[in-house]
Amino acid sequence: MTIHPRAPKDPRSILPGLIPDESELTAGVKIEAGRQYGFFTDTTLCIGCKACEVACKEWNALPAENLTLTGMSYDNTGALSANTWRHVAFVEKVRDGKADGTMLMPPFQSHWKMMSDVCKHCDNAPCQEACPTGALFRTEFDTVVVQQDICNGCGYCVPACPFGVIDLSHFDGKAHKCTLCYDRLKVGLEPACAKSCPTNSIQFGELSELHERANRRVASLHDQGAHDAYLYGAPETPGATGGLNHLHAFFLLTDRPEVYNLPSHPSRGANRVLPSLIAGIATAIVLTGAAFGFLLTTL
Repeated sequence: MTIHPRAPKDPRSILPGLIPDESELTAGVKIEAGRQYGFFTDTTLCIGCKACEVACKEWNALPAENLTLTGMSYDNTGALSANTWRHVAFVEKVRDGKADGTMLMPPFQSHWKMMSDVCKHCDNAPCQEACPTGALFRTEFDTVVVQQDICNGCGYCVPACPFGVIDLSHFDGKAHKCTLCYDRLKVGLEPACAKSCPTNSIQFGELSELHERANRRVASLHDQGAHDAYLYGAPETPGATGGLNHLHAFFLLTDRPEVYNLPSHPSRGANRVLPSLIAGIATAIVLTGAAFGFLLTTL
């Protein structure tokens, strides 16, 4: 394992305060304003430990929810919500086969596909476009954050999100979602979920470097025979469709996006405004013409 040259400077287990630019030691990246940061989630490395869920809730003081059994295997949280900003999906594949009907798995066997889901911090975020008060803003790290003191709880952002991420809280009526640990980034700390991930399935870093790293990982998996591996949400890949340039939280998947509860072709609601407006105006013109025609025939 490569040890960062700065590591020997802070050998103590108990420190008097924050280590300057700690993310440089833990994630290999120095956080600076004006640069683009995000997550690369490699689902082939996820073991479903839920360390990211726990770290997220602990750091952001989010209340527990869904304390009863959901009936969805080991998935007790079920989905992202106003109180759950990280959600580990457990997808059990009981039968897996090719298009020609050939089975890839032995009888009576199963395997798991796991993925830690999160807000995608879209490059051109539909939730931000839909917000009428400016509560959703883009930070100096090119991530998207909700300001609860400005949010009026209108909920326009909820249907605008093509991934079903953002949610209104039952406690305060305001919109809540992952902030990509904005408060940690401002003081040079790696996001809590990425720092707690024991398998490095969640990787934090500068977006351009993450894209290069992800492409190398896909190529490596293909060389090992895992030809079903692909990126979702990186530029010019599935997930970056319908006007979405790219996602700041993108994924390496080995099955269809729908298996992971991701849309196969997400799109921006803003792209549908003009066609809908034109269709509405055309309908109104046709109905007005029909009404005048009816009046003329009755006179």
